[in-house]
Amino acid sequence: MPKFAVILPAAGSSSRFRDRNYKKPFAPLAGRAVWLHSAHRFIQRRDVLQVIVAVSPDDREYFCEKFASEIAILGIHVVEGGKERGDSVRNALATVKPEADFVCIHDAARPCLADPWIDAVFAEAEKTGAAILAVPAVATLKQVANDQTIVKTIPRNGIWEAQTPQVFRRDWLLAACEQGGSSPVTDDAQWIETAGHPVRVVPGSSLNIKITTREDLSLAEKILEILPKPKLAEPRHPFADDDLWR
Repeated sequence: MPKFAVILPAAGSSSRFRDRNYKKPFAPLAGRAVWLHSAHRFIQRRDVLQVIVAVSPDDREYFCEKFASEIAILGIHVVEGGKERGDSVRNALATVKPEADFVCIHDAARPCLADPWIDAVFAEAEKTGAAILAVPAVATLKQVANDQTIVKTIPRNGIWEAQTPQVFRRDWLLAACEQGGSSPVTDDAQWIETAGHPVRVVPGSSLNIKITTREDLSLAEKILEILPKPKLAEPRHPFADDDLWR
């Protein structure tokens, strides 16, 4: 069975979240922090050998104190992120276990995952080397100038909105990151595309939302109510309690 390492970037500034008490990955959602909903979808999978969370250096002390028990029980590895998403992913990649065949990158602030979506993107990555979840664009797309005037309407045929998880062969991702240098990327698949590897799209879901504003928390709570619960496997940590995953 191929083995996967999972990276959860959580080092962003959360400037649009506008909460004085929390950054969006650490905000409470349905009884646990947003990032924990994301982590729980991976931590119990038999094909996942490692979950890494990248947090801002300014947040590391808070994160490790606030979530000390979860980090210990779930076996989470914490690394310091960087100013850009790519910096956080590079720092996390440096700690990926050599046994990992694939690296999965998933937004820590995208908590509404379902196991079948993960199964599908993992399986496609195993077959092709690189795969991401995405959904086809359904709204009319407008290019807008700085003064809020419409420049043109963009045809949406063949246009998809990228989501996470994004899953890549470990050797491809390592080489692509090295080749990409410090060039900023808005998603991790850009590295693989630039390196010349094809990236397959796996249909995701509009329910797989990313928390951006505080209002998104209410929507995410409703989505979590209708999603199937995470599959349970034997806990990897000797002190883990099954109640943590219910």
